[in-house]
Amino acid sequence: MKLDRLIYYRQDHNSIYTLVDLYNRICDGNTIDESQEVLFYESLSEVISESISHGYYGNLWKLYITNMLVNHENAYSLSCEMAGDAVGSISATARLDFAIIYQVFNMDFAVFKPYFDYDYDSFLCFDARNNTGYKFSKRIRDCILNLAKELSGAKDADEFQQLVAGFYKSFGVGKLGLHKAFRIEEGGQIVPVSNIAHVKLSDLVGYDIQKKQLTDNTENFLAGKKANNCLLFGDAGTGKSTSVKAICNEYYDRGLRLIEVYKHQLKDIHHVIAQIKSRKYKFIIYMDDLSFEEFETEYKYLKAVIEGGLEKKPDNVLIYATSNRRHLIKESFKDKQDMDDLHKNDTVQEKLSLAYRFGVTIYFGSPSKKEFQDIILELRDRTGITLSDDEILAEANKWEISHGGLSGRCAQQFIDYIAGQQ
Repeated sequence: MKLDRLIYYRQDHNSIYTLVDLYNRICDGNTIDESQEVLFYESLSEVISESISHGYYGNLWKLYITNMLVNHENAYSLSCEMAGDAVGSISATARLDFAIIYQVFNMDFAVFKPYFDYDYDSFLCFDARNNTGYKFSKRIRDCILNLAKELSGAKDADEFQQLVAGFYKSFGVGKLGLHKAFRIEEGGQIVPVSNIAHVKLSDLVGYDIQKKQLTDNTENFLAGKKANNCLLFGDAGTGKSTSVKAICNEYYDRGLRLIEVYKHQLKDIHHVIAQIKSRKYKFIIYMDDLSFEEFETEYKYLKAVIEGGLEKKPDNVLIYATSNRRHLIKESFKDKQDMDDLHKNDTVQEKLSLAYRFGVTIYFGSPSKKEFQDIILELRDRTGITLSDDEILAEANKWEISHGGLSGRCAQQFIDYIAGQQ
């Protein structure tokens, strides 16, 4: 097994290289010294630690190799992501890699037993079914477990390659393929969010018109039709953020991904877009509770991206923002009365221009008293609370007076409180 002959799947998994090198040494009849013994146990520790963090169980070696394959972004894996198994020279040269990886995947660890004292059975039949890990969601973990099981049944390297290519086509490759949602770290680096709230639009009681406006625009986006950037604005606690998260959950299987960006990160937004513009997925750049004070100028980065910059916004990117303000930049009477400003109208238009660049604006208003009561009753029925209509509405009335007034958030907090008392 010559890992130095890999073309596409060259990587820095030192544990793989170390264990394969030791395997080759033993098979060639070479002796094992003390320093190599240390490397063996260090590599074994790395494989086990990473497997536990991902929630894997079973044959940890095969799962470790599978994990490497599904996360390795290269010319072949990205081509398969776009169109299934690549054809021509890309597929032919990748076949050379898979001939090697197939051998590595099926490496017989019994070769090590005479040389190293370790728990062979535990390593290859690791029992941790109750451990879901923290780096992947259970859904992603199970997809990789299933792929490893399928790869274990591959009769040769060609079938092995076809299974991996099929996974790339169905689920994608790397962090952008496997995960639903992402956040931004320093320098605009995209980092997966492992535990996004699994809300659905049906969880949001009422607001049917608003939800339809949002889904219609998103459907057009996913279908490759013209779609607009969206601004969801209105009163606090009315479900604006919940709606965007629900869109991400409901359309993930159709290739939708959500990237959350805070306003202080807007200076990095061009770097974020550069990382996603050539991928097959559709990306919503999500900005929650967006608003700017007079002294904050980061909105200029956003204006340039939405419309007006030299570089065209990619067709696979939309911007969805939520805000309590319809006009995102704080205005004051001073803007219209400032005698020192020779062009007062220009100042006003500058502050309004950001909101006007969102083609779809959706208003989420606080519910009326009757609508609030309907939300309470609906949530009560979903939660299984046994209080009668009169009992729970009387308690809800007292609750909303001291907890921010009529809103969906207030209703949900009240229901959570009552459920906790039962």
